[in-house]
Amino acid sequence: MKMSLQDWLKNGWLADHKTSPDEIADLLSVIDRDLNDCQTSSISPDWRLSIAYNAALQVAVAGLAAMGYRPGREAHHYRTIQSLAYTLRTDSTTIAQLDAFRKKRNISDYERAGSVTDIEANEMISLALKLRKELLQWLKKEHPEFMPEGQ
Repeated sequence: MKMSLQDWLKNGWLADHKTSPDEIADLLSVIDRDLNDCQTSSISPDWRLSIAYNAALQVAVAGLAAMGYRPGREAHHYRTIQSLAYTLRTDSTTIAQLDAFRKKRNISDYERAGSVTDIEANEMISLALKLRKELLQWLKKEHPEFMPEGQ
């Protein structure tokens, strides 16, 4: 049996949330800031990946908000990433790639500096840019009431 976001809510993995166009615009401004900052070449690959990862995570948060939810605390990042299958209808390969970067980010943020290559950082940046584009397309089609002006 395939789960739904409503099942996630029943399990306590999500909470009900009423969003607004302003909240979605604010999340997009965080995404855009992070996408800009992660492309600064003087920053280490570890931080570039971490910043790009945060941009991608905020894409998923925006998708949940538009659907009327916010992530719960338990396994917050993991479930937020997995929610992309239910919100933006992101394919399983992309979700698996983002989850692998989640694990890589955890190592570089908490355990070992210098564990991220330039190639990995650039792949995470590309993934975050792709997800941002998909978010805007999805909002325009599925939730135009939250589409920020000028996007």
